[in-house]
Amino acid sequence: MMDTKSADHDRRHSVRITGRNLFYFQPVSKEKFAEISKDFEAGIPPYNQEGLADIQMFVGAQSALARIRDRDQDLGDFLAHLDTKVNLLLKRSSGRKTILDKLVLQDLNLSGKGVAFISTSKFEIGEILEFHIALLPAYTYVYCFGEVMSCAGLSEKEGKSFFKVAAEFVLIMEEDQEKLIQQNFKQQSLALRNRRLKG
Repeated sequence: MMDTKSADHDRRHSVRITGRNLFYFQPVSKEKFAEISKDFEAGIPPYNQEGLADIQMFVGAQSALARIRDRDQDLGDFLAHLDTKVNLLLKRSSGRKTILDKLVLQDLNLSGKGVAFISTSKFEIGEILEFHIALLPAYTYVYCFGEVMSCAGLSEKEGKSFFKVAAEFVLIMEEDQEKLIQQNFKQQSLALRNRRLKG
């Protein structure tokens, strides 16, 4: 029989919320995933992957700007415009594409255990995907890996096929899992408060 502590832990991780967040995913080869997993077991966080410095810098800046805006809207707006200008100049001078350019606003069904989303690509059960998630409105960044548990075809739209993909996290840092759980609880209480105000 499952003890109370374990049941509460499971419940916290299982809370699911659907919301719009910035998202990008891509398939990962078994070899690359094995290499990242080996590093992770040796205490090297997945964030040490090449190309993640830009996104961490951007997300850190957005998170700080959100906190400044809470205290001073005008200063927050001014700094946000300045940040956008600097990012545009850097992009023009380097000319290279980063993960930032690939993040899109998308409906995600998230929990501490996994994510479900709509994709135009079909995936095999057991395939490993790399996820980049920026939780809005605070721009909290989560980088993790999941295993495809299901991939169901949806109706076609404008000649394009769509699939509902559900993946379970197989490599995620504990603090990132906690970020997802906290976000879900925040969204839940906000939804309850809005319902009370309307009722």
